[in-house]
Amino acid sequence: MKKLFAILTIAAFMTACNDSETKTESTNTDSTKMTTDTSVSQMDTTKKMMNDAKNMVDTANKMMDKAADKVKEGADKMKKEADKK
Repeated sequence: MKKLFAILTIAAFMTACNDSETKTESTNTDSTKMTTDTSVSQMDTTKKMMNDAKNMVDTANKMMDKAADKVKEGADKMKKEADKK
């Protein structure tokens, strides 16, 4: 599960940092407005990725907690059986 999470995190990071688009801009545009629009959209993308990553971490933590509980139950059961003998 940790490997899957690591792979998904790296893939999301690489996708967000991918800048393979070719943009053509006219010289008549207001450069300050474009910079603001671009930075806002990048911030929105980053915020979405952070929320997605947080959800993945929360899900992974819940799964690990469930697995730990199951292992503990199994260990307790084996201990009880060993104490009977």
